[in-house]
Amino acid sequence: MDDVFRALADPTRRDLLDRLNARNGQTLRELCAGADMARQSVSKHLAILEHAGLITAVRRGRERLHYLNPAPINEIAERWIDRYDRARVEALADLKQALEGTPVDTRGRDDFVYTTYIRTTPQQLWRALTEPAFTRRYWAGYTFESDWRPGSAITVTTGDGRIADDPEQVVLESDPFRLLAYTWHHTTTCDGGTTEPRSKVAFHIEDLGDLVKLTVIHDGFPPGSKVLDSISRGWPRVLADLKTLLETGDLIATTGT
Repeated sequence: MDDVFRALADPTRRDLLDRLNARNGQTLRELCAGADMARQSVSKHLAILEHAGLITAVRRGRERLHYLNPAPINEIAERWIDRYDRARVEALADLKQALEGTPVDTRGRDDFVYTTYIRTTPQQLWRALTEPAFTRRYWAGYTFESDWRPGSAITVTTGDGRIADDPEQVVLESDPFRLLAYTWHHTTTCDGGTTEPRSKVAFHIEDLGDLVKLTVIHDGFPPGSKVLDSISRGWPRVLADLKTLLETGDLIATTGT
């Protein structure tokens, strides 16, 4: 947490975060174009932000794209704001937003990237991602069942016991304890049933010793996707609950390991 506050203390770094919040997934060249400083200086600021976990860099071909990572900000909010009066804080923030600016949305973006650090092991995290007894704990009752081999179908059971029969939801990549990717089952919007192309979610797992770095990349959305807008609000909560489940010992207590 100290690294986060040190990173946020510099106005230049806050400006870089604001620019990524307005348009996520920018290259170093794009970020330098809007900054009145040398490329090397921008790189140093980005390195500090990445070390603090406030941004995530993802390589796409020959380019390195930078994404705002909301996980540390969410942790700050949960530690202090949730403890006091979140409703009042959000009301004031909404009023300030309405009076001073235009709300930031996901238009122009075609992916969602989120990185969190969990005090667990790659093996435990893999089990939490793939075993139904665990997914229902942090997925609001949903379970995901499969043999988790590339090409295999995934059976999704909802919180009320209904089976979401979707033969096109399949495993795309599976490298135990390192990478899991599958097609996303939610292909329609919540407000009118407009069908969107099927998207893809990938979980990248990196062992850091006493921590595991989990990066979730959800992409394949069309411009202006309403599903992207929905999952951008949903993933932070799901991943926060996953982190809590693994770090509180509930996972170990449940499995008896």
